[in-house]
Amino acid sequence: MEDKLNAKGRIIHLLKKETVLVIATILAIISAFFNPPSKEYIDFIDWRVLGILLSLMLVMAGFQINGVFRKLGEMLLRKCSNTWMLSFVLIFMCFFSGMILTNDVALITFVPFSLLTLKMTRMEHMMVQVVVGQTIAANLGSMLTPMGNPQNLYLYGVSGMNIGEFIMLMLPYTIASAVLLSILILLTKRRPLSLEGMEEKHLKANPWHIAMYIVLFMVCILCVLHVIEWYIVTVITVIIALVMDRRVFAKTDYSLLLTFISFFIFIGNIGQIDAVRDMLSKLIEGRELLVSIVSSQVVSNVPAALLLSGFTSNYNVLIIGVNLGGLGTLIASMASLISYKQFVNAYPEKKGRYFRYFTIINVIFLIALAGLYMVLK
Repeated sequence: MEDKLNAKGRIIHLLKKETVLVIATILAIISAFFNPPSKEYIDFIDWRVLGILLSLMLVMAGFQINGVFRKLGEMLLRKCSNTWMLSFVLIFMCFFSGMILTNDVALITFVPFSLLTLKMTRMEHMMVQVVVGQTIAANLGSMLTPMGNPQNLYLYGVSGMNIGEFIMLMLPYTIASAVLLSILILLTKRRPLSLEGMEEKHLKANPWHIAMYIVLFMVCILCVLHVIEWYIVTVITVIIALVMDRRVFAKTDYSLLLTFISFFIFIGNIGQIDAVRDMLSKLIEGRELLVSIVSSQVVSNVPAALLLSGFTSNYNVLIIGVNLGGLGTLIASMASLISYKQFVNAYPEKKGRYFRYFTIINVIFLIALAGLYMVLK
């Protein structure tokens, strides 16, 4: 009886922790009944995206272990004299780092750092506003570049556009996001601030490792730009990580890679069913923005991008839609759950307040940026 309860508990824990992965796996299994497993499954999977994603995650883990991002944050905070400046630094660190480091890494790194900083400076009343601001900033800053988030990396590859075209497509929305974030910060009350008593947490950093991770990151960028083949970059990154510091493998999100594989198989199988493919194509055609935003609210924007890309060739609108679709509900972007869990673990009594403020601000940003799309269109 006890074993059954333990097994049930493990299943519930898995469902809560890896909901999207479980759903993706179930969909892949169901779709396999309509298109039985065969060698063509290998062709369904975009190995290039998986290889680049794994390489980037290993490199970012290396930077984290060596405290690179935290040290940069501490250096910036030393320049703050009031709560406006503090908010700008904490929020825009996530905004700009999300463009290069991915939204997940930005939040994993800077949310705990912000919670500690606000507590040490006795500014805990700002916790909800700052963490919600950081979450929105990471999601919106990351939409500017192909390597900013998983859905961009994938859609950039299948769309065939170059990096200049991609950046110019998302630039108006990124600029508008920065303006909206600035307004949000300036609406808060300005108070004097002192960081004199703030202690720096020194992490053991290896300069040679940091230098090597910088080189590997540049190599990953060249891979994204199609200068170097993905399999060469992946092999080099994995080998160097194994030799240099195996801890990075423990910090890698393998569930995201498995989620991608499951959705690739599901989309490939569905694409083999003419009636379903035609129905979904007609449903999405001309409604790419609306469908991508709405579907992101339910399954999050990464699965929405993977799913919808199989039934439309209007990639420009789809890219905009799934990035804006990361706003709205708490599950619209899986990165949002990262900051939510970190905040709730530290301040469980403020869970309701966080959720209300998060939803209100996200909806306002979503309406504003969707309105911008209509104006530009």
